[in-house]
Amino acid sequence: MRPKILISTGGGDAGNYLNALRTAGGDGDARYLPAPRPSSYSGLLLAGGEDMDPSLFGQENRGSRSIDRARDQAELALLDAFCQAGRPVLAICRGLQVVNVWLGGALIQDLGPELVPFHQRDGGDQLHLIRAEKGTLLHQLYGPVFPVNSSHHQGLGRLGRGLRGTAWSEDGVVEAVEHETLPLVCVQFHPERMTGELARTDTVDGGALFRVFLELCR
Repeated sequence: MRPKILISTGGGDAGNYLNALRTAGGDGDARYLPAPRPSSYSGLLLAGGEDMDPSLFGQENRGSRSIDRARDQAELALLDAFCQAGRPVLAICRGLQVVNVWLGGALIQDLGPELVPFHQRDGGDQLHLIRAEKGTLLHQLYGPVFPVNSSHHQGLGRLGRGLRGTAWSEDGVVEAVEHETLPLVCVQFHPERMTGELARTDTVDGGALFRVFLELCR
């Protein structure tokens, strides 16, 4: 049976996520502000998007923009419900940051003019290398050092409860985390733009992450 995945989005085009899941052997249901009903799905995908409300991690606004408080609250509730039900979660870019805040962590609201160009490029993805810790999921999939895409101006600050960093960019920004007990697959880059029809020759295959996630969901 093909796993059915709830995709929480900011209301924009979810085509890349849907296509990535379909290519990997699953089906997606993309919604904005979905109700937390884990019994209807095999897993949850938190898609990329705009910045979280910094008050949710105890800070004043220091560079966060395009805040959607309703989405923030909806996705925190989704994490409560899906993790309590033992359903796997794939968290991408903003999704990684939501997971970190949900577990009590904090964000760097703006990486600054020296680092942002390394992670965000106008008109498309920025490409760069990341380093994965030995024995982690990304190391098993891609090896110790490999190229990915990137499109973000924020990053993880203090890590949330039970999380540990497992991959970093060359400038030290956290690119992936794993949890000590929960079935969370969390990355800062965008694997949905590195698989299927969007597969690239200058990055790793993002589809591998979707296949691992769907195996967890089965």
